[in-house]
Amino acid sequence: MSYRGMAWPWGSWESCGRRLGDGPWSNKVAMGQESWVRLGGGPWGSGVAMGHRCGRRSGEEPWGRGLAMGQGQEWNRARPHSFVAGVIHPWRVSAFERLLWRACRGYLVASFVEMPEPMEDPATGETITWVIFLISYWGEQIGQKIRKISDCFHCQVYPYPESEASREETMNGLHSQIQDLSLVLEETEQYLAQVLDKVAVALPTWRVQVQKMKAIYLVLNQCSFDVTQKCLIAEVWCPVRDLTQVQDALRQGSYKSGSSVECFVQRIPTSESPPTLIRTNKFTAGFQSIVDAYGVASYQEVNPAPYAIITFPFIFAIMFGDVGHGLLMFLFALWMVVYENSPSLRQASNEIWQTFFEGRYLILLMGAFSIYTGFIYNECFSKATVIFPSAWSVATMANHSSWSSAYLATHPTLTLDPNVTGVFRGPYPFGIDPIWSLATNHLNFLNSFKMKMSVVLGIVHMGFGVLLGVFNHVHFQQRHRLVLEFLPEMVFLLALFGYLVFLIFYKWITFSAADSLVAPSILIHFIDMFLFTSNAGNLPLYRGQVAVQTVLVVLALASVPVLLLGTPLYLCCRRRATKTGHHGQVATEEQEPLLEGQEAGNSVNTTKEDVESGGHSPDAEHLDFAEIFMHQAIHTIEYCLGCVSNTASYLRLWALSLAHAQLSEVLWTMVMRNGFVGLSYVGGVVLVPVFAAFAVLTVAILLVMEGLSAFLHALRLHWVEFQNKFYVGAGYKLCPFAFAVDTGE
Repeated sequence: MSYRGMAWPWGSWESCGRRLGDGPWSNKVAMGQESWVRLGGGPWGSGVAMGHRCGRRSGEEPWGRGLAMGQGQEWNRARPHSFVAGVIHPWRVSAFERLLWRACRGYLVASFVEMPEPMEDPATGETITWVIFLISYWGEQIGQKIRKISDCFHCQVYPYPESEASREETMNGLHSQIQDLSLVLEETEQYLAQVLDKVAVALPTWRVQVQKMKAIYLVLNQCSFDVTQKCLIAEVWCPVRDLTQVQDALRQGSYKSGSSVECFVQRIPTSESPPTLIRTNKFTAGFQSIVDAYGVASYQEVNPAPYAIITFPFIFAIMFGDVGHGLLMFLFALWMVVYENSPSLRQASNEIWQTFFEGRYLILLMGAFSIYTGFIYNECFSKATVIFPSAWSVATMANHSSWSSAYLATHPTLTLDPNVTGVFRGPYPFGIDPIWSLATNHLNFLNSFKMKMSVVLGIVHMGFGVLLGVFNHVHFQQRHRLVLEFLPEMVFLLALFGYLVFLIFYKWITFSAADSLVAPSILIHFIDMFLFTSNAGNLPLYRGQVAVQTVLVVLALASVPVLLLGTPLYLCCRRRATKTGHHGQVATEEQEPLLEGQEAGNSVNTTKEDVESGGHSPDAEHLDFAEIFMHQAIHTIEYCLGCVSNTASYLRLWALSLAHAQLSEVLWTMVMRNGFVGLSYVGGVVLVPVFAAFAVLTVAILLVMEGLSAFLHALRLHWVEFQNKFYVGAGYKLCPFAFAVDTGE
């Protein structure tokens, strides 16, 4: 094997006797009493001092066969040593070293050193810590063997000058090249940095331009060639009031492009149902998205979104009425509205946050309406506020009663009698009287108030929905539905549930707190109304009440067959009249399609009703009587049963309002009130974590969970109870061409 560090194969001895067995000549070397001496720091010293007598080596050696050594200096000058230098992969060093030793029989000196820094393999791109080798040898045959072995091991061999001066010159040249290359690389990096800085400024503009070009070519690819293969035909939907802008844009495009043929727009009739375009802004977009989630409005159908701007936050506030909670929600939405142009808020990646941010104006109105209903309920974090003096006087009751100390000690609750003069001085100016928060029967009072309020608001909301259906009937020229559908629906709703609202207001106006004990029950009267009877134990509200209720029930029942059979019979008679008067009249207009492969009458050249009719013309009716009757029967059953179930469904306003008030009161009693027990400094320290817990629970439970619950219930009341009275929602949105940010995605 070879020896690292340029070591002499058989050691470095000053004097030796005879070395057998382990030298490079094995057992063939016999030395005299004096032998070679290794001096200096070269591979074999800077010179070999030879004795006057030397042994003789017979056999094969690098410098020939049977060479007799004379003076060492003369031999060294005659046979100079050569070098092979290069780099090798670290995994191949051991095999490379072993093969060199066996092939060259040890007549070389090899040195291996790892590079101080790893370098990239130009073939594979892998970062490798290469090993540098330097091999010293004598003789051209040994050099050829070393070079062949280096090639076999894929070594990178580099020239190594023989003389010291040449090596120094080569080193100086390499250092100068390294400096030049470093300078060039540094200047190149600076130039590239400047170019990239300029590109970074222009990159957004380039990206927008590329996306616009891709979007334009995408639209152009959807166009069709005409029969002459010389122009493009695009069949699009366009709002009527925007046609002039489209024509001006095409005219300007033709002028700027230098085209000899001017582009033009031509309105064409079609039987397809046009898409729906509802123009919104940042305020109305949230409310329109709520309606669109139920279904996109049919073409030219009444849009419930403008009315939902008021009704949706108000119905939400009925279930969420609290001044404190509404104020927190209002301030949160106001913060989003004020900083709506902030990139950090607008470009947030959180989907939940994006939902809140897009509905910021909706949350703003919900918070404002909740503050209003909170003042009506007189609740601020479940505590009543005294805005006006109470209408109930405890002092007057105490002065006119025999409340002694013993009576007060045995009666933990006291009753205020409104029949005593001065105890009740009339209704509270605004909202609920704060004294009810101290009463033991305040829950019964609030339940009665909120239940009646829910029924009244629900019936008014449903009646308003039925009334909006009139605009659809008039606009689509279906005036027969005004008499055969709208009128029976209003009679059925008002004769039964409208009368219930009348009873509620009549009782509120007629009976006061003084005679509340003799006030009759509205529920019993409403049950007796359907039974066509009267209850002697429940006094009537007015004279002739039984007769009026009987007439109203008969009217409601009579409106059902009109609603069921009116529209089918009318359409059937109209169909017969149409067949009799227009028998045999068929359109025979011949048309040639503009587009290749298009059937005449399919889209472009159809001779149906114009685009403004939207398929809702009087002739666009079902022609099968059985199908018409089935459709009307389903509508009648759904409406009649829905009036009952939907009225009961509005009682969720009462239930959720009560649940919100009770949760708020429990949270105050179980958490916040414990922080006011101690009045010392210790109590002040304890109040801090108590208030923190109260704030966290208020936000998590009452604002987030209760707010989400009230939102979902308000959403259901609008979708099911309100919109199904007039809204079909069977259309599809108009998706106009626009340069959106994500056009290229």
